[in-house]
Amino acid sequence: MTSPSMPRGDTVYRIDWTLGTDVLDGVCHCGARRRSEDPVELWEWLLAHPADHEPPGRAGGGG
Repeated sequence: MTSPSMPRGDTVYRIDWTLGTDVLDGVCHCGARRRSEDPVELWEWLLAHPADHEPPGRAGGGG
């Protein structure tokens, strides 16, 4: 069971590691990006990122 504040099951968040560095690149389902060396900071940002918008290409997403 998911609460209304939880992301939908088809929502994808991604954190990539930049080879040879301590830099992580977080990517939201909408395409917004943030870089950090702190994985907790990235996950907090991703999970707090507005969920009331649709990723590009979805109906009503406008982009």
